Amino acid sequence: MKIVLASPRGFCAGVNMAIESLDLALQAFGPPVYVYHEIVHNRYVVETFRDRGAVFVDTLEEVPVGGNLLFSAHGVSPEIRRIARDRKLYAIDATCPLVTKVHLEAVRFAKEGYTILLIGHDGHDEVVGTMGEAPEAMRLIESTEDVDRLEFSADAKLAYLTQTTLSVDDANRIIERLKTRFPHVIGPPKEDICYATQNRQEAVRVLAPDADLVLVIGSQNSSNSQRLRELASERGIPAHLVDGVADLRLEWFQNVSTVVVTAGASAPESVVQDCVEFLRQRFAATVESRSLREESVYFPLPRELRGKLPGSDRVASDDAATAVIE
Repeated sequence: MKIVLASPRGFCAGVNMAIESLDLALQAFGPPVYVYHEIVHNRYVVETFRDRGAVFVDTLEEVPVGGNLLFSAHGVSPEIRRIARDRKLYAIDATCPLVTKVHLEAVRFAKEGYTILLIGHDGHDEVVGTMGEAPEAMRLIESTEDVDRLEFSADAKLAYLTQTTLSVDDANRIIERLKTRFPHVIGPPKEDICYATQNRQEAVRVLAPDADLVLVIGSQNSSNSQRLRELASERGIPAHLVDGVADLRLEWFQNVSTVVVTAGASAPESVVQDCVEFLRQRFAATVESRSLREESVYFPLPRELRGKLPGSDRVASDDAATAVIE
């Protein structure tokens, strides 16, 4: 068996920043540090931090008044920030800057009187936070069928935004349908789907046709990981999304000579290497790395953490140096 290890893969800059933020918060303040929703959508990461004293909550009423709170990479609505202030919580904002960009675009479009069509998945943490910026001006669009059901006058002011972790192909289909039905609709100056999502999808798009199977490391509730699996499946390549070695099934690899291995933007590299090592030992697999693009710029840590520990005002730690903005 040959393993083709796709690159870029795994942690993006936003995930790196959020994970290091929680690590530093636990060091600076000690446990418990409360986190609004999962820090990132990865079971391994969440369980590791839970063992260290992080407490993941779905409502801020679960956080003691005056407690230390971290907002996850997916962002939150203005209402959540208000509740945090009312409860006198020390809030650390680990929102991915690319998600913040979408929030600011939503605020701008709403102030200018546009109805905002947000392309995304209902219930996803990022979508909930973005819609909270202008709930009265925003409509959620999940499919081209949703576009077909829209009814607006010819002179309606319409703008669209997208969740940052969508399938590029799916988003483009919806945007094209929007532009066909409403030629006057406008979008953001720069597309919202993040660089890391696009790069990981590009790697699967290029490498999957030469594979007998695609293995995506990531959790089931990770939107960008699910898109990688779907991307391979849409091209007729068997694909599986797994949290780690325990999820692998030997029957998947019968009569398989080439496996492409990649990872969603919230999946740790250590878990990727565990899966690769399993395949090497079980099937005497060789490993070939294929890099399609370089990523090399980091996101800064939240201002609430800078200076809390020696060196914590740096952009990112050396061992977190895996993800960047192009």
